[in-house]
Amino acid sequence: MNLNEIEMDYKLLQIKSEAFPANGPIPTKYTCEGEDINPPIEIHNIPSNAKSLALIMLDPDAPGGTWTHWVVWNIPITHYIGENEIPGEQGENDFGKVNYGGPCPPSGTHRYFFKVYALNDLLKLPEGASRREVEEGLRYHIIAYGELMGVYSRVKEEVAD
Repeated sequence: MNLNEIEMDYKLLQIKSEAFPANGPIPTKYTCEGEDINPPIEIHNIPSNAKSLALIMLDPDAPGGTWTHWVVWNIPITHYIGENEIPGEQGENDFGKVNYGGPCPPSGTHRYFFKVYALNDLLKLPEGASRREVEEGLRYHIIAYGELMGVYSRVKEEVAD
């Protein structure tokens, strides 16, 4: 069973952001063309038995397959992750860095999913773990799940000489 199938079986978290509406455009501030900082994220309906949260930000529209922008786990239970905040332990993104990497599509409009998991335990993973390692660690600890999707198109598209 893969993680996408597992996500369907749990209580639904409500994920929102004051920075952009669900399915709406992500402001440039939170992208590679702006300040490249994470947007604020609100998390509602967290089960009372949750011990930690995890967040994975993905772009499924990337040319080479799903691109990992941010991986964070062992986030203390909170209903709000602030702008430009490192809320927990971070994993390596597909930019090869251990931090948030904002939307930066090479062309066209891409979708960006902020996937939030409520877990019944902390994950025992090293800082810089890969998304795959974090997903494997999550799979037996998820008690609730929710996501927020936003879209982004580059303001300054790459131009070939």
